[in-house]
Order: sequence, then structure tokens, then C-alpha cells
Amino acid sequence: MHPMTGIALKLFSVMLFIIMSSLIKATSGHVPPGEAVFFRSAFAVPVILVWLWARGDLATGLRVKSPMAHLWRGILGTTAMAMMFAGLGLLPLPEVTALSYAAPLLTVVFAAVFLREKVGIYRFGAVALGMAGVLTVLSPRLTGAAVEAGMTLGAALVLTGATCVAMVNIYLRKLVQTEQTSAIVFYFSITATCLSLLTLPFGWQIPSGTELLMLVLAGIFGGSAQIFMTSAYRFADASVIAPFDYASILFALIIGYLIFDEVPTLTVLCGAALVITAGCVVILRERQLGLKRGQVRKVKTPLG
Repeated sequence: MHPMTGIALKLFSVMLFIIMSSLIKATSGHVPPGEAVFFRSAFAVPVILVWLWARGDLATGLRVKSPMAHLWRGILGTTAMAMMFAGLGLLPLPEVTALSYAAPLLTVVFAAVFLREKVGIYRFGAVALGMAGVLTVLSPRLTGAAVEAGMTLGAALVLTGATCVAMVNIYLRKLVQTEQTSAIVFYFSITATCLSLLTLPFGWQIPSGTELLMLVLAGIFGGSAQIFMTSAYRFADASVIAPFDYASILFALIIGYLIFDEVPTLTVLCGAALVITAGCVVILRERQLGLKRGQVRKVKTPLG
């Protein structure tokens, strides 16, 4: 294990994801979400293929045991991406980032409901704290001028996307038991590309030269971010690098201010702080439980 390498790769992937979101946001005034999903997915495919070739996994890394499982994962993931992209066109970048933090909290709830995982008072307390943070971020969008500006719709879209992400996370917990990570990443991009074409009759626009460049870069950066994120887990435990997901709010604040002239309100910052605190509590608790499970396995394993 090389924790510092893992952390560096994770931070780089987080930064690339925020840059990708910024590029999508910059084109959202003219390019509809379905079209943005197409470029984000289609131009990630060559990046993933080059990565697999460089690792020598091109021949074996794309084999699957359950094609339908990949299809359902792709449908959920594509829906999440489309909702998030639509929200980016209506809300400031830091606010979208803060609301998206609902996904890991909802994952805990869904794991208890659908996977029958035992969730103790610590994690449920953290989920309650995190949801309070989400409501804090959301509160300005429920009343006043923000409603008239359509930002409530944007918040609803982002929260729907976060819910879909949480469902994907639950689905992936089962999928990774039989499928290779490289295949999951690759076939998701393929599925999202194909599904996005279904929105072609609903108002795709011919992008300008600048918009086309930004959309292509969004795909390249998105694919690269997936690779760096996947590679990070080869160098450090998930419990070590997972908290660095929350560095995205820092990148979002900087880019939102410098590029989009977005200044976050104190309400958004306080809500984001609550959600981040809750997320870190969940991660810490998961690490503690993981260590306990490991000790139990060592005791029960005759060869241990």
C-alpha cells in the first residue's frame, strides 16, 4: 500500500470531475442534458480503452458474466448523470456539489432497506445530520425569488440524481462480486452513449466550435477521472481516501467564483459543512466495522 499515492490520485480525480462538471455547465445554456450525456460518455470510451491497453487488460478486462446487470446499472447511472447535468444548468456549481453529497447518505439508508445491512445508531445519526445539512442547502430554493427563477426545479433534479447515484452504489455492491471493475466502467460508458441517443429527437443543438471542444474535453476529463479514481483504490484502502471526495466542494467554490462569478451563501456553506461532517462520520464508522470484521475473519480462518 502507498497511501499518499492513493490520496494524490483521488484528489486529482475529484478535480477532474469538477472540471468536467464546469465544462458541462458552461455549455448548458445551449446544449441539452441528453446531448451533454452523449459527449461525456462517448469520448470517455477511447480513454478507457487506451487505459486497458496500457495495462494489458484489453483482451480480458471487458469480459462480462451478466450483460443484463450492466444494462440496468447503465440505465440508473445514465439517469443520474442526466439529472445532475440538468441541475448544473439551473444552480450554482458549489450548490450542486453540496446537494450531490446526499448520495452516500442515501446509500446507507438503501443498504439497510434493500440489502438488509445492519445500520447502527452512529450511522443513522450521521444520516440524520447529513439530511439536515441537505435541507439547509435546499431551504433558500423553497421560498422567495429562487422559486420564480426555476432553481427549485434544479435542486429537485440534483436530488433525484443523487438518489439514483445511491441506487447505483447499492447495485454495484453486488455487481463487483462477479464483474471486473474495468468492464463495469467501460460498459457504463457504452450504455450511457446509446441511451443518450434516444434524446436526439428532443431538441439536440449543433454546438459551436468552442462548445464542441468543451464537450469533447468533458468526455476526456470524465473518463480520465474514472481511471484515476479506480487507480487510487489500488494504492490505499477505501476508508483512507474516501473522505477526500469532499475536496470537491473546495474545487467547486474556486471554479464557481473564478469562472461563473458564483459566490456561495452562508446557508450553502453551513449546510455543506453539516453534510461533510456526517459523511466523514459514516466513513469512520465503516472503517471501524471493517476492522472488526477483519478480526473476526482472522479468528475464524484456520490458516490465519
